[in-house]
Amino acid sequence: MNAVSKYASLVRFAHTIFAMPFAMIGFVYGLTTAAPPYSPQSPYLVLAQVVLCMVFARNAAMGFNRWADRRIDAENPRTAGREIPSGKVPARHAFWFVVVNALLFIATAATINRLTALLAPAALFIVLFYSYCKRFTALAHLVLGLSLGIAPVGAYIAVTGRFALEPCILALLVTTWCGGFDIIYALQDAAFDRQRGLHSIPSRFSARTALGISCGLHAVSVAALGWFVAYCPGSVWLWLGAAVFTALLVLEHLLVTPSRQRNIGIAFGTLNGLASLSLAAGVILDLLK
Repeated sequence: MNAVSKYASLVRFAHTIFAMPFAMIGFVYGLTTAAPPYSPQSPYLVLAQVVLCMVFARNAAMGFNRWADRRIDAENPRTAGREIPSGKVPARHAFWFVVVNALLFIATAATINRLTALLAPAALFIVLFYSYCKRFTALAHLVLGLSLGIAPVGAYIAVTGRFALEPCILALLVTTWCGGFDIIYALQDAAFDRQRGLHSIPSRFSARTALGISCGLHAVSVAALGWFVAYCPGSVWLWLGAAVFTALLVLEHLLVTPSRQRNIGIAFGTLNGLASLSLAAGVILDLLK
């Protein structure tokens, strides 16, 4: 395994499919509905800067998570084969990988506009802080959701140089959506987390209750989606994307039940990836039509 593939595996680069589509929604929404951009730069340059910020922030956050959890991962049979516990990536190298990506994120955000420069350290703190949350709170799932929910707000600010309600609604959607599917994912480690004194919804409650909380969070996601849709033009593409997103969330809860958890991988990765892509495609086509 070469160095690039090792580090791509370390940070689960494929999981950018969760947040990146929402960053693109925030970007296009800002480009098509707001007043002239705060920054005089080309929209294409701002787009490139947003994508780079997303990549650097993702690398820093996931790399730090793997570095912070390296000893926990080594004790968990499910995660013992990850890059740091298995020795594929030395812990010291992973730490410097995080530092470099964090600095690149701050530097890139500072080149966009004044507000992105001011907010970048706070965003970085949130995405890194998540890694320690399960040591003291079962709400870690929502902190993870918030770290992804920053994406559409940040992309909108990159284009416009200011806050607005609509991208914050998207942040609520992403926070509850991600928090909900992370609860499903955490079912795999419920027994281990209880044994180690780690906090999560599945380790604190029964599987039935945990899935009920996940379902409730996803109901909030769908409500937030309906709220956001009210600000969009409303073409067939928008409604199709919203319908597919909602249907995939429902399917996720049909596939994973308290007595049937073998489909967690499909529900977590495949369905949520398709949900984010479908919704982004529908919203962006609606905005650009």
